[in-house]
Amino acid sequence: MDRDGREALGRSRGGLTSKIHLLADDRCRPLVWLTSPGQRGDSPMFIPLMQALNIARTGPGRPRTRPDRARGDKAYSSRANRTYLRKRGIKATIAQPDDQRANRHRRGRTGGRPPAFDREQYRQRNTVERTIGKLKQHRAVATRYDKRDYIFNGTLATAAIVIWLRDLIKEPSDTA
Repeated sequence: MDRDGREALGRSRGGLTSKIHLLADDRCRPLVWLTSPGQRGDSPMFIPLMQALNIARTGPGRPRTRPDRARGDKAYSSRANRTYLRKRGIKATIAQPDDQRANRHRRGRTGGRPPAFDREQYRQRNTVERTIGKLKQHRAVATRYDKRDYIFNGTLATAAIVIWLRDLIKEPSDTA
């Protein structure tokens, strides 16, 4: 691994690995991804990932950079992430870990209100895990034989293109 971590390889419980941080739409299609060493946490990568979002419009106009809603698990629950989403006007559905909830209760009235939470929206957060599963159907993504990060990102791009192209193909209807 390079000294400055450019290769996005690092030690974790499973050995030498890398982590894919991903934004996906509701149809399990990858929109944006970043790679980091395996031991790196999820929460510090949330804001750079959101800043990388850039979706072209079908008609004229600037690309869209704000999703309607951000869904995440407890790893993304931090004051910085919630403040970033609030300033950009993005609704957040992120579960609050037990330790954060206990700290807020311990502080009493000065702990503030709990963040808004929608259970129905939270049930749909598995789209990112399903998208990772689709990406890992490609052996080169699942095993990561590539040492160089830019080559691995090319592999991810190829897998993402295949996912997007498969989504365009419609199944023929069985009605006659």
